[in-house]
Amino acid sequence: MSVLRDLALGVRFAAAGGREGWVRTALTAIGVGLGVALLLAASSVPHLLEQRAARDDARDEVAASREADVPRTDSTVLRASATTEYRGREVAGYLMRAEGSRPVLPPGVGHFPAPGEMIASPALKELLASPEGHLLAERLPYKISGTIADEGLSSPGELHFYAGSDTLAPANGGHRLAGYGGGTPDDPLPPDLVLLVLLICVVLLVPVAIFIATAVRFGGERRDRRLAALRLVGADIRSTRLIAAGEALFGSVLGLLAGAGFFLVGRGFVGHVEVWNHSAFPSDLTPTPWLTALVAVAVPLSAVVVTLAAMRSVVVEPLGVVRGSRNRRRRLWWRLLLPVLGLAVLWGTDRAGEFTPVNPYPIAGGAVLVLAGLALLLPWLVEACVGRLGRGPLPWQLAVRSLQLNSGAASRAVSGITVAVAGAVALQMLFAAVSADFDRMTGQDPSRAQFTTSSENVTGDAATRTIKEFRATRGVRAVIGTVEVYVTRPGKYEGDIRPTTSLTVGDCATLREIARIGSCHEGDAFVVHPRHDKEMAAWMDQTARKGKEVDISTAAEPGGVKSRRWTLPADARTVVSRPDPMGEDHWGIMATAGAVDPGSLPGATVQAQIRVDESVPDVSEYVRNTAARIDPGMRVSSLRSVERDRQYASVQTGLRVGATLTLLLIAASMLVSQLEQMRERRRLLAALVAFGTRRTTLGWSVLWQTAVPVLVGLTVAVAGGLGLGAVMVRLVSKRVTDWWLFVPLAGAGAALILLVTLVSLPLLWRLMRPDGLRTE
Repeated sequence: MSVLRDLALGVRFAAAGGREGWVRTALTAIGVGLGVALLLAASSVPHLLEQRAARDDARDEVAASREADVPRTDSTVLRASATTEYRGREVAGYLMRAEGSRPVLPPGVGHFPAPGEMIASPALKELLASPEGHLLAERLPYKISGTIADEGLSSPGELHFYAGSDTLAPANGGHRLAGYGGGTPDDPLPPDLVLLVLLICVVLLVPVAIFIATAVRFGGERRDRRLAALRLVGADIRSTRLIAAGEALFGSVLGLLAGAGFFLVGRGFVGHVEVWNHSAFPSDLTPTPWLTALVAVAVPLSAVVVTLAAMRSVVVEPLGVVRGSRNRRRRLWWRLLLPVLGLAVLWGTDRAGEFTPVNPYPIAGGAVLVLAGLALLLPWLVEACVGRLGRGPLPWQLAVRSLQLNSGAASRAVSGITVAVAGAVALQMLFAAVSADFDRMTGQDPSRAQFTTSSENVTGDAATRTIKEFRATRGVRAVIGTVEVYVTRPGKYEGDIRPTTSLTVGDCATLREIARIGSCHEGDAFVVHPRHDKEMAAWMDQTARKGKEVDISTAAEPGGVKSRRWTLPADARTVVSRPDPMGEDHWGIMATAGAVDPGSLPGATVQAQIRVDESVPDVSEYVRNTAARIDPGMRVSSLRSVERDRQYASVQTGLRVGATLTLLLIAASMLVSQLEQMRERRRLLAALVAFGTRRTTLGWSVLWQTAVPVLVGLTVAVAGGLGLGAVMVRLVSKRVTDWWLFVPLAGAGAALILLVTLVSLPLLWRLMRPDGLRTE
């Protein structure tokens, strides 16, 4: 009962401690609340991912629609993808045509769009109505007849649409859809990505926990003087420690309430905020109950434990407080034990393999031990360094003396950024080591062309006009445009398969890009052999017989399309293929328009590979607008020499979003910590100014007091991050590819601390006023 009585007395002191007490409690509550809000957001991630996956599955086509022969019914729908890209963002959409009176509707859509109309997501509707979306509005010239409800979108910022068409048919790309709600489950994450996700969680959450532990110690000096007064009236050491723990407990409980308030307020605005082009519905941010309960219990408990541990280094006597005396120097051995133990746990963990499941517990536990150990090691190193600092200018002496008297507060202020930088260094090392496994060389050559387009709905004369329109598009320098059909050998033949090859028609400049033809004039034709496949060359020669006729049709076995005959010129030269900008080989018969009129080819398809002037603003949008004007379902793709794995890219995006939120929290928490330290020194600063100390001198001393712990902290962060990263890289059986990744990260950490210090200077000038000498 005495324990509860002492804790209750501490709560009473915190709640009724006057203006100074309430300021101290408010700072603690704000600091703890910021951390709690981020912890609640992190505990909402499982529910967010689950809800987003459920909505994606609900709007995916049912498994029956993926079968080859889907029967037409009164509810089936013809659908073709019309997905495009606008200024780096995906605009997903479909062209749709009902085949009956009761067409199935996608989730979130109230009615089927009529031809020339579309149902758009709210974000897309807003973009199309804004000046920034005028180029996209040209590409999507549909009347918006409705909006997609939340249940039909993966996120509030998603750009999505369904457009009605009266010309869509199976012959021009329409795919029959029987219903919605048959999404296929995603493949499990590879072991390398599991390690990345685990390390990301640790790196993002450990700084939050460290800051919460720091926030409950705000106002320690004033609290200790009050405890000395309690000792004077008869309280023993045990009671004073419990009273201090009660004050921290009250502040942490208020912090829990403040954190819940911050979370609920922020949750209401989350639908209007995008981070790295990602957003979420407010309903998705629902914390997992057991994680919420864990936060609610762990935060007050940690406040009590941290305060009791901190009071062991403070001697509270009836006539004053002694802290940091030479007889109670910080001990090093147990501070080194945690990071060494963490590295040992990680070193002893079995390596991840292709078929070896990852055990998350030793990996997460080892990483937590390393990062927490770095935070515990920092105060000892700062104390050891400032104890050896010598003479210098007056601001330097003021800063050094202040750090020598109490280096703990300065260490705690930078411990969060130290851990964050150390974790970021380890993450970047691991990302760099495994990135090659998730990057695929495509063989494409973006220097020869930046875009490729293809369409099965542009034939005959329209195919040639397509190429002309692309060439006339603003910013386009060259077009490798071809019109292609299948040709077969007429008459009788031996075997079960009719000899078949392709007939490609283009101008001389185009043919030079896909075959090594040498000289070329209008009216020429060529027989193009594959470079390294003699068997295929022999097969196509059965069709491409010089001086003989071929049948032109849409496929190897023409059905329903009237074919025509064409004679391959006897003087056609035989050449070999050349990889096009896509890295693909083309072979068969190639001819110029003077030899074959592309407008007369039945069932032809058109392909275009486009080189643009990238200095022209929005040149990619002009290309896509031309493609949409020719055929709304035309596929436009960007050429890339390297293609990144989708799951890897998703993990990387999650890291960016989480790191952005964590850095914002760290910046806010450091600002609160800085303000608390200045408030503690208010009377001292005012007294120094009253005795004639220049304000600039005090300003420089504050900067030096920040710079010294920052330099020590970044050194610890780099060393610890490199060690943790090297061990994590070993777990995935890789080698460290770059030991200098820490340079930009350390610079970013230093810049963040400098920014927070500069923002706090206005308060410093205010605290130097003479009224700072007042006391209650």
